[in-house]
Formats: sequence, structure tokens, C-alpha cells
Amino acid sequence: MAIIKSTVRVGQKVPKEVIKAAKKAAHGPINYSEEFPPSSPEALKEFAQLAAERNRRKKKLSVTIRIAPDILESYKTMGEGYTGVMADVLKYAVNNPAILTEATR
Repeated sequence: MAIIKSTVRVGQKVPKEVIKAAKKAAHGPINYSEEFPPSSPEALKEFAQLAAERNRRKKKLSVTIRIAPDILESYKTMGEGYTGVMADVLKYAVNNPAILTEATR
């Protein structure tokens, strides 16, 4: 088994040789050991069910909301992914009743 280490900074592309090495390693033989034996068909089926359930929970809906322009601009300054930050803030507020109580006064 090969261990490939590479440091990539935000906005930087992954070097081609790292991608080639990773692809080559992915197509190599699978080596099992006593510590990590192959999974049984039942375990693989259970794993597939768990993965499908996780994917169902992960889906997000697209909604339209009205937000004050200054608030939206504040989020946009965070760069790409600001909508995910907005979703996290909403999730935090929903899970903290004190915040909701304060916001609805």
C-alpha cells in the first residue's frame, strides 16, 4: 500500500503526478489482513443501507428568503460557500431556544 502525501493550499491545483499516483494506487490489488478481513455480504448490505439513509438526511432544499441587503453583503464577504455558513447559523439558532426567543421579541 502506498501513502501519498501532498500539501495543497486553498485555490491551488493538485499536482498532476499526485493525481496519477492516487489513481494508480486506487486500481491496485486489495490486500486484506487478519486485522481487517473482507466484509461479509450482510455487512456490505447494512453499510449500503446506512449510506443511503445518510444521503437522504444530507439532501438540502432550495428556498427563497428575504434578507436585508447589509446582512447579505456581510455573508458574501466570506467568499465561496457563504450560503453554507448561513445554513449553519440558522441551524444553530433553531437548536438554541434562547436565541429564538430573543429573535422573536
